[in-house]
Amino acid sequence: MTEPTVAPAPSVRRIVSVDALRGFDMFWIVGGRELLIAVAALFCGARGVPKAFLYQLSHPEWTGFTAWDMIMPLFLFLAGVSLPFAFARRLGESRDYRKIYRRIARRLVLLWIFGMIAQGNLLEFNLDTLHLFSNTLQAIAVGYLIAAVAVLHLTLPLQALLAAALLAAYWLLMMFVPAPGLAAGTLEPDANLALWLDEFILRGFRDGTSYAWILPGFGFGGTVLLGVFGGHVLRQESWSPRRRLLVLTGMGLACLAGGWLWGLHFPIIKHLWTSSMVLWAGGWSFLLLAAFYLVVDIWHWERWTFPFIVIGSNAILIYMAVHVVDVGGWLEDFWTTGDPGVIAQVLIAAGAVLVFFVPLYLLYRFKIFLRV
Repeated sequence: MTEPTVAPAPSVRRIVSVDALRGFDMFWIVGGRELLIAVAALFCGARGVPKAFLYQLSHPEWTGFTAWDMIMPLFLFLAGVSLPFAFARRLGESRDYRKIYRRIARRLVLLWIFGMIAQGNLLEFNLDTLHLFSNTLQAIAVGYLIAAVAVLHLTLPLQALLAAALLAAYWLLMMFVPAPGLAAGTLEPDANLALWLDEFILRGFRDGTSYAWILPGFGFGGTVLLGVFGGHVLRQESWSPRRRLLVLTGMGLACLAGGWLWGLHFPIIKHLWTSSMVLWAGGWSFLLLAAFYLVVDIWHWERWTFPFIVIGSNAILIYMAVHVVDVGGWLEDFWTTGDPGVIAQVLIAAGAVLVFFVPLYLLYRFKIFLRV
């Protein structure tokens, strides 16, 4: 009776829009893109799907940014949104930082291993094809570590200062520090400081693409921290929903403006995760979060989000499944050996989504969730 007790964390109503937005993000990698293209082709007929539409559903070769580029940064951003909620609960349960850091270390290790399985060829058990750092989950691990330490030990103003410092430091390195044999500020697909550092450190364990991973860790941290700021806004129980919505929208517009302006000097390049891209993608992430928050948590239009919530409830599991199993290719081979027609393409794309959705629904129904 005389031992001190820790007051429980204040209960915070679950923000359904965050779960829905996470599932919306994952929907596109389980076949949503192919389904949308197939449906568009069905309605466009002989005119064909507009090139501008298809461009937004593809990755630019180097500079620039499309809607399809949003999947990875939104995934990192949402990892950050969850952090203030998770740590508020854990710190309310106890102040055992050793326990919290053990959980962080466990998550980092699992994310890294899953990333190596998904795109690092780990299961081939061949050092000649092994890639040590080449995947979105590993980028989340780096950004999560930076943001988790910041949330645990820094005040909100210092967290903002850290995010700005990360982006500024990355900009200074990339634009003003020359790599061996290159002029400072060189940002070519096969010649830039970030790529040189990857090749120098990873050597034969690099993935051989124009994506860089080590120096962009500054940007990964910045993206997850932007999500953290979104989480802080949603946790402000003393604010009205309208005020939270306005702040999220304002932050989104500010990031878009900052990303566009910075992009005039430090181009928006997703392969390098440039600071301008962090702000640009962060701006759209804030606006998407604001839109989902408005529709789902303010207007309470929730029924349409159920498929997304089912998908998002096992986001890591579905991400791994997509990278291990080629369902779309298998269905297309099963359906026909020739070139399938437009209707067949719609059915194949819808079937690919259902192949993933049905087991996810069963897991959701029985409350089985993969957590890392």
